[in-house]
Amino acid sequence: MLKSITKITAIVCLLTNIYSCTKSSTETVTPSTPVTATVKDLLADSVTGIDPATQMPKSVGLYTYFNIEKNKIIALTDTANGNWDLAFKTTKILINGGTSGNAMGGAFIYNGLFDDLKSISNDSAFKVDNAPTSYAITTGSDKGWYHYDGQTNIVTPVAGRILVIRTAKGKYAKIEITSYCKGGVNLTPAASYEDILYKQRYYNFRYTYQPNGTKTF
Repeated sequence: MLKSITKITAIVCLLTNIYSCTKSSTETVTPSTPVTATVKDLLADSVTGIDPATQMPKSVGLYTYFNIEKNKIIALTDTANGNWDLAFKTTKILINGGTSGNAMGGAFIYNGLFDDLKSISNDSAFKVDNAPTSYAITTGSDKGWYHYDGQTNIVTPVAGRILVIRTAKGKYAKIEITSYCKGGVNLTPAASYEDILYKQRYYNFRYTYQPNGTKTF
């Protein structure tokens, strides 16, 4: 009888260990430290040609949707369920909140260095999109993240303008846009007309995302 009990106990212990190992290997563990990533040449409705009637640049007119947590572009057919955080079209950036989406997205612009932003203060006011009146990420030359030169049509990021993002799921990230040009460069007035026309509208940026829901980076 004692031997039988011992065998049963051993089997139970073995099954418990197997279950524990299986559970730990399949559980999704949320990282406790911030994740930093770099995005290169994110297309934001690039120019496709010149309208012969108006001589103005032509484009498709579509936004590119991006998920910060997954660090990936979201297909247009998969944007209705709130799994995107930002949407890019030319210099305009939408967040998934307010008039642009039904999720928890919000944003504001922090003036300072990317590395100096260690945490988001609790009294920070996150804005949401309120089209067409206003947007969480302010549009217009020198009002938000970029400067537009009307003489050359060159767009360049303004140094020290950091986008602070509340994602669709209510978590937090900070973003520094480093270039609006394919290849990650910033054009100068000496750039060719073709480069100004066809190489702009490509976002290059770095970001830090806090997956545990806190406001510290």
